[in-house]
Amino acid sequence: QVQLVESGGGLVQTGGSLRLSCIASRSILSINSMGWYRQAPGKQRESVAAITRGGITTYATSVKGRFTISRDNAKNTVYLQMNSLKPEDTAVYYCNAAVAGWSPDYWGQGTQVTVSS
Repeated sequence: QVQLVESGGGLVQTGGSLRLSCIASRSILSINSMGWYRQAPGKQRESVAAITRGGITTYATSVKGRFTISRDNAKNTVYLQMNSLKPEDTAVYYCNAAVAGWSPDYWGQGTQVTVSS
């Protein structure tokens, strides 16, 4: 079992920045991959970024160059630094953990990000 707690969402203007945090209830070194998904109203949940236990990162094309995923193993925390935010980034952002494989096994409760134009 892994509990995930997100924080850091909020309201920001276009071009602004936010940093999301996701704290895991156990060592993230025991988790194969962690990442962030988002879901906008009326849309399907989509992958935003992921980071493996070895530190390899992947990004959705729509956020590449603007978002950075990172991890602090000592704090069991994964971060999503979001810069140059756009209104289309508005969504609920969910942290996830894929313990052994690559598909998410556990999810956080989500944190709302709203970008005003």
